[in-house]
Amino acid sequence: MTDAELEKLKAGFHVWITLPIQWGDQDAFQHVNNTVYIRWFESARIAYGDRAGLELQVADRKIGPILAAISCNYRRQLTFPDTVHIGARVTRIGNSSLKMEHRVISEALGAVAAEGDSTLVAFDYTGQTPVPVPDIVRAAIAQIEGQAVG
Repeated sequence: MTDAELEKLKAGFHVWITLPIQWGDQDAFQHVNNTVYIRWFESARIAYGDRAGLELQVADRKIGPILAAISCNYRRQLTFPDTVHIGARVTRIGNSSLKMEHRVISEALGAVAAEGDSTLVAFDYTGQTPVPVPDIVRAAIAQIEGQAVG
């Protein structure tokens, strides 16, 4: 896959991580197990959160994201060896929740291998209740996405 082809598949996503597929990611059917994709989504979510400064919210106020839902559409089987690029973007912010989309691209296949989404809730870990998404987080997401996300 050329750099131009990879960039085309990455379009619309501003946060990416790149990981090698590990031999142990495969299952008895000799393809990457479905649960690994969910871990990859999580790693991309964490990278996004780091870029948006979400860890500062947790450290200072004990408020941070909690995963409420996740889904994955598996498009192609992946096998070792390969390298995958996992993207994350925020497409909607509500009062106390946000929707994040994910994409997995296989270098070996030169194609999207999986897509999914997750719903995160701004959560007060001390009070154990949802809270409004902080304005500082909304602003950080708008900066990453290049526009206000509603």
